[in-house]
This record gives sequence, C-alpha cells and structure tokens, in this order.
Amino acid sequence: MKENRKLFFTILATACCTTASWATDFSGAILTGYKGGLGITVSGTASDFAAGFPLSFEMTLGYTSLDPGNAEQARGIFINDATNGTPQKKGYMWEMHLDFLHRVKVFGIRDTYLYAGIRRSMFTANFRYVGGNEDFDVTSNQWGIGAGLKVSFPMGNRVSFVLMTGIDNYFASTLYGHDTSYSPAGEVLNGKHSFTYKEADAVINHPKLQFTGLLGISYGF
Repeated sequence: MKENRKLFFTILATACCTTASWATDFSGAILTGYKGGLGITVSGTASDFAAGFPLSFEMTLGYTSLDPGNAEQARGIFINDATNGTPQKKGYMWEMHLDFLHRVKVFGIRDTYLYAGIRRSMFTANFRYVGGNEDFDVTSNQWGIGAGLKVSFPMGNRVSFVLMTGIDNYFASTLYGHDTSYSPAGEVLNGKHSFTYKEADAVINHPKLQFTGLLGISYGF
C-alpha cells in the first residue's frame, strides 16, 4: 500500500506540473467538505492548453475519513469467531481524479462548469480489538467515474471562492484482509465459514455511490 501511495502522488505531481507548463491559464485549489465522510482535496486546473480545445483539464488528490464498517462482523469474515476485546475502528481513502470541465451558464453565473471524469481510490479500514490482541486492515483499490457542477466566485484578481457538488460511483473490487480476500468475481482466498464477496461487501464500507459537496479557495497563477 505504501508503494502504491508513493506512485499515486508521483503520477499526480508529474501530471499537474506537465499540464501547467502547457496551459496559458492554470489554477490550484484546496477544498473541504463531505465525500461520504469528511474530506479534503487539492487540485490543479488547466485551460487553453490546446488551441481551440473547449474543455479544461483538472487533476485532484483527495483524502476522506470514512466509517469503515461493522467491526464485529468484519472479524468473523476476515479473521475468526473470537468475541473478546473492545472493538475500535477507523477508515479512510486516498483518491485521484482526472476530470474534464466544460463552461456553462447557470443562473447567470459566468464561472460555472460541468465536470466528468475517472476516479481511482485506495481504501483502508482498520479494526482493532483492545484486550483481544487483534489488529488488522481491510483494503481495496477501485476504479470509478464521477460527474457534477463546479462554481467559482471571484474574490480578487487571482483568488476565487469555489463550490462543488456531484456524484462519484466506484466499481466493485476485491477486498483484502489479513490472509483472506473476497473477489466480486466469486474468487475467495482463505475464506471463513463459506462467506462470500456479497457478505464481505455488506460489512465493509469501501467506496460505492457517494455524494460530494465541497467548498474552498482557488488561486490563479
């Protein structure tokens, strides 16, 4: 997972720097709000990087804190039938977006954009049982698609207040936990008590259909 994250960040930084060098209009933004949980995103948007091309291009890196799922049932599906210990849990995901934006006019607001693109997420759910001597992660890496509306309100020559709303849909992917995995294709490795992917998926809150509502500040370079 650590190697995946390093590659993830490297790809994003390289893409943003390359795009910024091509574009005649480049801005960066930091936004926070709801993405299935409390989230924060950092993005770079480039326009006019090709003559006559009507769309803008945006790369986004996001982090969201999520409810990981049911700790008691996760233990039974991925570890064993033990019930001792006090369960503690936490969940989060890193995600990268690649979007294209098209300027539209809504309610007379000039800087309004429809956006759509692809997503890549890296989800981790951690379950710890204090007094039970068990601590394990359940992970998944997923592709997805998303679309929505972005509105910018100028606050000066370079700074704008930004609102975004939209929907992201992540596709089913293999769930890995301890030495066990459940695949949406029906493949199970070291499964417990004949559990299936459907049952594991119902217990673990990895990304699925998510509403997005964010606000923040952008700065034009």
